[in-house]
Amino acid sequence: MVQNKPLLTRFLIWRAKHISQRQFVYILSILIGFTSGVGAVILKNLTHFFQHLLEGKVVRFYHNAFYFVFPLIGLALVYLIITYVIRNKVSHGIPSTLFAISKRKGIIRKYQMFGSILTAPITVGFGGSVGLEGPTVSTGAAISSNIARMFHMNQTTRNLLIGCAAAGALSSIFKAPIAAIIFAIEVFSLDLTIASMLPLLLASISAIITSYFFFGSDVLLPFKIEDSFKIIDVPFFIALGLVAGLVSIYFTEVYDRMQKLFDRIGSPIKRLLLGGSILGVLIYLVPPLYGEGFEVINNLLKGNPEKVLENNLFNLDLSNIWMVIGLLAGLVFFKVIASALTFGAGGVGGIFAPTLFMGSIMGNCLAKIINNIGVFNNQISESNFTLVGMAGLMAGVLHAPLTAIFLIAEVTGGYELFIPLMITSALSFSITKYVHPHSVYNMELGRKGDLITHNKDHAVLTLMDMNKVIEDNFITLYPEMTLGEIVHEAVIKSSRNIFPVVNKTDNTLMGIILLDDIRPIMFDQTLYKEVLAQDVMQPAPEIINVDEDKMTDIMQKFQDSGAWNLPVIKDGKYHGFVSKSKLLTVYRRKLINFTK
Repeated sequence: MVQNKPLLTRFLIWRAKHISQRQFVYILSILIGFTSGVGAVILKNLTHFFQHLLEGKVVRFYHNAFYFVFPLIGLALVYLIITYVIRNKVSHGIPSTLFAISKRKGIIRKYQMFGSILTAPITVGFGGSVGLEGPTVSTGAAISSNIARMFHMNQTTRNLLIGCAAAGALSSIFKAPIAAIIFAIEVFSLDLTIASMLPLLLASISAIITSYFFFGSDVLLPFKIEDSFKIIDVPFFIALGLVAGLVSIYFTEVYDRMQKLFDRIGSPIKRLLLGGSILGVLIYLVPPLYGEGFEVINNLLKGNPEKVLENNLFNLDLSNIWMVIGLLAGLVFFKVIASALTFGAGGVGGIFAPTLFMGSIMGNCLAKIINNIGVFNNQISESNFTLVGMAGLMAGVLHAPLTAIFLIAEVTGGYELFIPLMITSALSFSITKYVHPHSVYNMELGRKGDLITHNKDHAVLTLMDMNKVIEDNFITLYPEMTLGEIVHEAVIKSSRNIFPVVNKTDNTLMGIILLDDIRPIMFDQTLYKEVLAQDVMQPAPEIINVDEDKMTDIMQKFQDSGAWNLPVIKDGKYHGFVSKSKLLTVYRRKLINFTK
């Protein structure tokens, strides 16, 4: 009999007998770390192939004017792949993953496992001014979600394994395993417990070993700190933190407004043509905006800004330091515009790399200003400011200050800059958080109240399914019903002590009748034909709207009204009731699962 069962079923039976749940999660976390590492390798190599083919051959041997058409061609190819091959919308990396955790119980559709692999390298390789970190995370998250479903993991474990995929992706890309774990905890709001820590650690280790196997010791930011931190530089790093906060606000505002602008354009073809054309013009005028921009960052770290700016359209004099500063400031100004245009036109990518790009240039630019205005005798390290600037903008834009600190500390191979990293990141994060409570990743979810946070109560309420707390076994009454009809058709037949009164024609809620409202007269048969439902009904203390209210709103309505049962409407019609006892029962169950 057992032999007739499918192979997966037989394996699951064997696993249940021989491997504990915790041990199996450890095994899956190693597997997911490996798949995230492989995903990063594929995405990176495909992107480099396209960039080498286009920039290394077409532009070098023909003409820089090709910079104008490359983004449009790339975005058109992405549109065709999404429309005719994938046939589903490929969502943007980390925001879509956060949405899956918050509202889809950690379930990510299967096409997302290969959607980003087919589209992100073309977007970035053809000049899209975005990064590959988000697509790598979304690819690993989709794989981990479907592996978890295949092995019948519960929602809590699925979410943990998605966090493992995120940690594995970042660990593989930057070879920074500690920062990768912190990233998963900060951005995905995972609880730092022994139950979650070890799977994250295993996934991070597995991914970085995979990266070393394929890429060797090559790293994205090959830089070692040479200039030590001096206490006299603290005021300058405070200034850098303030500037990083302001630039983070600028980044968030521009990105958000441009996304809303493109959302108002109904046709994807129009979005593609408009966004692709403007992006092409920008990249033609400012070639460093092409692609991710890590080459630009590395040149700044090496003290070679001239290499970054040598292809400027007007052949401006780069021996003039103020001209260099002006051009660098222009890169900071235009990078977020180029990134938002790429997304708006239908490209697939992430904002992690653009954040590092802008942060590095911002820090380098500020250091050059301080060193050349002739006011301060102290010369500050431009390379250190370049590194700390990246951390400052990451802390502000992504709302991930700890990730920013440890990422820069790890990629530079030392912790000499820990103090300035902490100062700048804390200031930038605080300023941006004050203006924008939610990061670019979770701005839309935060506005809707669908965001998982480190606040356990809020997180549990967010994860609760409203449909599971709505009860519809209430007998409805109509305003014209007599007291006798209410007693014989509702009170006698119902075990409830509350009755909704609805309009007979369109089922809209008119009010409610409590058993206490009619108890004094329900035994007086002389009133059975004289008293109508509309005479004794009362307005509901609060009404729950399925289309608008979140679980946090519902809990607040119960608290404000003091009621034990509240009516629910959907599309303007009566839909049922939510009872406080049922709500608290479901909440307790979800809390138990959430904290396992």
